[in-house]
Amino acid sequence: MGTRGLPPALRGYQRGWLRPDILAGLSLAAVAIPEAMGYASIAQVPLGAGLYSLIVPAIVFALVGASRLLVVGADSATAALLASGIAGLGMAGVLPGSGEWLAWAGLIAAVTGVMLLIAWTLRLGFLGDFLSTSVLVGFLAGVGVLVVTEQIPGMLGEPKQPADGVIGKWMAVIANLDQARWQSVAFAAATLVGLVLVRRFRPSLPMPILVVIGSIVAVMVFGLGDSVPTIGNVDAGVPSVRFPPLDSVIANIPTILTISFGCLLVILAQSAATARSFAQRHGDPVDVNRDILGLAAANVSAALSGSFVVNGSPTKTAILDQQRGRTQVANLAMAAVALAVVIFAAGPLGNLPEAVLAAIVFVVGAELINWSGFARIWKIRRVEFAIAVLTTVTVIGFGVLTGIVVAMVASLVQIIHRQYRPERFVVGVSADGERRYESARPGHQSLPGLIVFRYDADLFYANVGRFTDSVTALIKGAPDPVRWLVLDCSAISDVDYSAATALSDLIGYVHSVNARFILAGVTPELRESLETAQIMADLAPDSVYPGVGAAVRAFRKLDAPES
Repeated sequence: MGTRGLPPALRGYQRGWLRPDILAGLSLAAVAIPEAMGYASIAQVPLGAGLYSLIVPAIVFALVGASRLLVVGADSATAALLASGIAGLGMAGVLPGSGEWLAWAGLIAAVTGVMLLIAWTLRLGFLGDFLSTSVLVGFLAGVGVLVVTEQIPGMLGEPKQPADGVIGKWMAVIANLDQARWQSVAFAAATLVGLVLVRRFRPSLPMPILVVIGSIVAVMVFGLGDSVPTIGNVDAGVPSVRFPPLDSVIANIPTILTISFGCLLVILAQSAATARSFAQRHGDPVDVNRDILGLAAANVSAALSGSFVVNGSPTKTAILDQQRGRTQVANLAMAAVALAVVIFAAGPLGNLPEAVLAAIVFVVGAELINWSGFARIWKIRRVEFAIAVLTTVTVIGFGVLTGIVVAMVASLVQIIHRQYRPERFVVGVSADGERRYESARPGHQSLPGLIVFRYDADLFYANVGRFTDSVTALIKGAPDPVRWLVLDCSAISDVDYSAATALSDLIGYVHSVNARFILAGVTPELRESLETAQIMADLAPDSVYPGVGAAVRAFRKLDAPES
């Protein structure tokens, strides 16, 4: 089958994939449609906007992106970030669920798309790596707590009361328990039990859509519309596209850019990791930069089709993979089903009990709290666990927008800390060549007269002082006079100007104590940096070895008795 002219994600398509792709797309739609409406409620936009996120943006990404499986649509993290940011604008008349609110959501999607386009042009996909896994776990957990808290009134049938913060909202729920409706509680409880049991024992069953259809039928057949709050009219059909007034946009440019940049970071971190993971699992080519272009186009198309910010979904991509989906044809099938729902089923959807939708979103929010992830981080690295908890608390206490800023700062601080205080070792070598790594403390040496020093970071202005202090202390504290100081360069790829100056001074010090300064494992990039900084001129021609083993063997030959 000729596929040369097809989009990147569809090239190499085989006829035998069509049937499993379509079946996988139908199964995916059964889960994605109720969840998309739930994400719309998180973003506090009309529910129809959630359905629209599964149509044009999904089609656009399928035609532009490179990932064969990545499912693009509304997402809980970006939806919560969006709602928090728009609420922070504090504009009179811009109420949750209104057309004005959706206009701002569409504008932010467009700006996010433009930012993603810039990221694609400049090949900035690496920005997503600046949100570490521990920070992302903490951020999503905080979002999960906020999402869960928002759904409690709907599950109880209580009217939502204005309240500040998570604690305030829980207090409002408790204060209004006398207004709870047992019918809503029954619907919510049945939904929760059904979703939890099915995911545990029959995960292949599309329980969300079954719950939605069953509850709608129950409301219509038994006439429960008066006793159970329903979602009401789902404003579907042809989407109306509108943006806020220009003067309001200009007055709020800093906030708009901040919200959009937060969405950009979450999209880059989440989508890139998901696309890369599933591509590697199936041996498919990975083109993160092309996926960024696809996500840019998807977000711009979302803004122009009555929707809001879209993102790659790890959970829905996993569902597509479990259902034997092979390519973006499955996502095109999902988009077709969503379009059919918008055209033919918008009316009946209005009979969906609010409690059922709230319970579906509650489960989504609860799954964002990765307890096992926290446990693994605690076991492996306590500092990162503290950062994850700090991020969670910040999101809960100060909002999603502040949380993403703290997440960025925390991730950057982690990087700076690791580069400033990297691991430092004295490499010991046994007679049979086996290496041992000991903490670089005065008194340690590799062999009598030999110190092999390993520094696990590039040298730059902030850490070169600690580097030179460590080497100096090792030489002064060595049990035997040092004759060779071997620098293991396998973890060093570059030096800046400040580091080059300090390294030149260190070489001079080593020579002043009648020792040789040896380099081992120098990469071509590092050699170029050292030659540019004229460091190589300070060393004898035979002072560079391909690796630590070669340097140690050369040192041992000096002590070998002549035959």
